[in-house]
Amino acid sequence: MPYRKPMKKYDVAIIGAGAAGLMAAATAGQRGRSVLLVEHTNTIGAKILISGGGRCNFTNLEIKPERFLSRNTHFAKSALARYSQHDFIALVERYKIDYYEKTLGQLFCVGQGAAKQIVAMLVSEAIAAGVDIKTATTVLNISKPDEFVLETDNGAFRAESVVLATGGLSIPKVGATDFTYRVAERFGLPVVAPRPGLVPLTVDGDWLEFMAPLAGVSFEAIASLGQHAFREGMLFTHKGLSGPAVLQISSYWQEGGEVSFDLMPGQDAAHFLLQAKSSRPNLALKSALAEQLPARFADRLTHKDFGQRPLARCKDKELIALAGELKQFRVKPSGTEGYAKAEVTLGGVDTAALSQKTMETKTVSGLFVVGEAVDVTGWLGGYNFQWAWSSGWCAGMAA
Repeated sequence: MPYRKPMKKYDVAIIGAGAAGLMAAATAGQRGRSVLLVEHTNTIGAKILISGGGRCNFTNLEIKPERFLSRNTHFAKSALARYSQHDFIALVERYKIDYYEKTLGQLFCVGQGAAKQIVAMLVSEAIAAGVDIKTATTVLNISKPDEFVLETDNGAFRAESVVLATGGLSIPKVGATDFTYRVAERFGLPVVAPRPGLVPLTVDGDWLEFMAPLAGVSFEAIASLGQHAFREGMLFTHKGLSGPAVLQISSYWQEGGEVSFDLMPGQDAAHFLLQAKSSRPNLALKSALAEQLPARFADRLTHKDFGQRPLARCKDKELIALAGELKQFRVKPSGTEGYAKAEVTLGGVDTAALSQKTMETKTVSGLFVVGEAVDVTGWLGGYNFQWAWSSGWCAGMAA
């Protein structure tokens, strides 16, 4: 019989060296567990490195469970409480990484390319805990005759526990795959259908004709859909709409639905226009609008004759109707720009199949799922990294 090299055994094998996988690996290693961390690309923490323009929006001061989307809106509470944003901030401070609050509680590292410091910190924590890191290693098959067997293109390994931390489908250029969904199917775990989240919205037809010439124009607005509303920047693109307010509302948008925009947030548009007519009757309508909105947009919003008309020649009811349009600018998107531009993947392994305390699957002993691969998706602004840290830590404490 040909000689077969015995498989090396670990207590825990973690698949995916992103945010959640690194945290799970370091945490398990610090408990004295022997840990294998496998990454199919050559890069550790690829999404961390590109996040926030290289500055990494690593968490948010305002983390709250209700700011996460899931079929079970209560599922994230336990993990977020057990390992909070303050715990991760303390780790960042221990490594003397400078950071600042940009806006709305969003914490960023200081300096271009500073995201490397977050990756270096997590790798240091893992190495200090004895984690065996293997990059450029693809897991070809996972089975569980009694314990887990991982067959890879770099040999086979055994493990008592396996943590799936391979993320979702967003940003395929950094190596995103459907690996966890395939493993979930193999082991009979339910998956909530994935779709792009925190993603630019596209339009077609008349809307595209209206918006395309405005590409690059941005201003603050309130994007709302149902009970959800976000006051941040919106940006016109060659394909439709983007900017933080649009990315936020995109996670709640469903095909066929409308999004409403308040283009003059915090202002009474009708009062402004009528007051301008009273005090400056010779001012052109589009010039009045340009005091509140970008000139290119103001010009586009009012057809040529109407926009050039002095306010004195505009009927009050016309101005009031225009004000209503400014406060409820309704757009029906045709779709999104897809996973290539999505910051995160909605859906994933159904939380009903997982323990909210440990992230272990209820039906397969020793199998854990963490991070973006789970049906838990946060708002824009550091929420999804915090979910990665929190869920990874919980799995690392139990695996």
